Amino acid sequence: MSYLLNLWRRSRRLFLVLLKVMLPIMILVQVGQWLGWVDVLGRAIAPAMGLLDLPPEAGIVWVAGMCVGVYGAIAALIGLAPVLDLNAAQLSVLCSMVLFAHGLPVEQAIVRRAGASFWATTGLRVGAAILYGAAVAWTCRWAGWLQEPVSLGWLQSSALASDTQAGGLLGWLSGTAVSLLLTYGVIVALLVLLDIFERTGVTRAITAVLMPLLRLSGLDARVAPVTTVGVLLGLSYGGALIIEEADKRQLPARTRFLALSWISLSHSLIEDTALLLTLGADIWIILVGRVLLTLAVVAALARIMPGGDAAGTRLSPAAG
Repeated sequence: MSYLLNLWRRSRRLFLVLLKVMLPIMILVQVGQWLGWVDVLGRAIAPAMGLLDLPPEAGIVWVAGMCVGVYGAIAALIGLAPVLDLNAAQLSVLCSMVLFAHGLPVEQAIVRRAGASFWATTGLRVGAAILYGAAVAWTCRWAGWLQEPVSLGWLQSSALASDTQAGGLLGWLSGTAVSLLLTYGVIVALLVLLDIFERTGVTRAITAVLMPLLRLSGLDARVAPVTTVGVLLGLSYGGALIIEEADKRQLPARTRFLALSWISLSHSLIEDTALLLTLGADIWIILVGRVLLTLAVVAALARIMPGGDAAGTRLSPAAG
């Protein structure tokens, strides 16, 4: 009984922390979407898409993803399907850019609450998306890889279309309520699972398996289990657990920044990757390449940032 009471207190506290961060920004983003701000931003960056070997309309898709999330990008893709002319490489590049940088207002606010700079991690995600997208796009074009055209017409009659269509205020309220309830349910399940792992020794086994990768990337072994949760399931859940770990163990700012950088660049590898694979994206580009770049970036950050707590203070929430 005492465990259930403690679980209720922990899950409620973490959920309220996330709710205070997520809900105001979700409202602001949705209002911006209704007012057409997302489309305006997308058209503003459309000319720059040519540098990434992408058509101008791809800018609207990416901005929708950055502001709203993966489903926002898919919704924009569905709306533009009749006029969007892409080959397999371009679609894979666009999907990888969405996976690197999506849902930034909400997700990076959670990162800030968990202990890393909003602006530093946002810049990291956007920069990685652009550099990776450009490198892959021009490599594929030069080598002649994945140049076959893809048809997106099927999207407008698919289940994805009904999942991403706006239902007005009532539809948004209903969807948001369901999303928040699911978030709370997942938090409870993850806390129970992590407790079981801790008591049965699975946490130590996971850490041991991940240690070679952790050593390469410079991550602290103490954040291996919660970082794994974020990488596999999503930033919101990983961020929430890092908040709890930081409170319990007083994790140094450097440790938090590196773990949150990893989760920011590569998270929800199961759901989001599967979702964009159904569109026709290439798994080597949107999954394997993304994880390898994340490993390289976090390893470079670990080498650049000196050890110790003072090392991360410049990249803590107080810095932005």
